[in-house]
Amino acid sequence: MFVNKEKCLRCGGCVSVCPKNALELTEQGIIRDEKKCINCGICEKFCPVGAIKVKKEK
Repeated sequence: MFVNKEKCLRCGGCVSVCPKNALELTEQGIIRDEKKCINCGICEKFCPVGAIKVKKEK
């Protein structure tokens, strides 16, 4: 998962929709817990400005 820090509004919406609670909003921006994240892409779809890109694992 990549978060474009310049585009990110830091609204926290992605944090609230993550089904695995793998995201945290900090002063530095969005932090992902790689052990919890399942790369489902819900956060990418929810982001109103397209700041999140999820790389699907093959």
